[in-house]
Amino acid sequence: MFELRTGDLAAPFQRPRDHMCGRVMTFDRGLVGALEPHISEQIMKLHHTKHHQTYVNGLNAAEEAYAKTPSTKEKIALQSALKFNGGGHINHSLFWKNLSPVNEDGGKLSQGPLKDALERDFGSVDEFKKRFNAATAAIQGSGWGWLGYNPATQKLEIVTTPNQDPLISHAPIIGVDIWEHAFYLQYYNVKADYLNAIWNVINFKEAEHRFLEAAE
Repeated sequence: MFELRTGDLAAPFQRPRDHMCGRVMTFDRGLVGALEPHISEQIMKLHHTKHHQTYVNGLNAAEEAYAKTPSTKEKIALQSALKFNGGGHINHSLFWKNLSPVNEDGGKLSQGPLKDALERDFGSVDEFKKRFNAATAAIQGSGWGWLGYNPATQKLEIVTTPNQDPLISHAPIIGVDIWEHAFYLQYYNVKADYLNAIWNVINFKEAEHRFLEAAE
């Protein structure tokens, strides 16, 4: 079963445990207030302990029901819950690692393979951010904006997914949550301000690591 535990703020958040493959993914509680003023402490607490937890609970329930039922019809009926909640868990697990405080090089993209690839595929880093923000802000309703690596073209591309659909057409390099729970308490309905601010706390070191793995 997946599990998220909340307790002493000095301890790391426990990300969901995957009972099928034995992984435990941690969320550093130091991020909670450290992303201020770009992402508020209140948003980070609620986002992880309430919203991510809801997807984990839903996935647990759907997996348990799937395992118990002998009915093919019921198994088929559970597919939407598995996709939605499973995607929510996967997307958020990627998202937390995408973030880093400014004093730990959040927002800093050093010269290297990722920067070179962004300049090659988008002309400049600023142009990439501009196009990424425009595509993500244009999502109707809720969803995610992604910088993904396309193995077919061997290029970085901007992709969006609706709701909690995970990115499966590309290798995810950077993912940004554009559900209202990710920004509304701080930025209200002004998506553009949230999207401009989040680049100050993007963990480009993690993004470059993902890029290098995907491009191998």
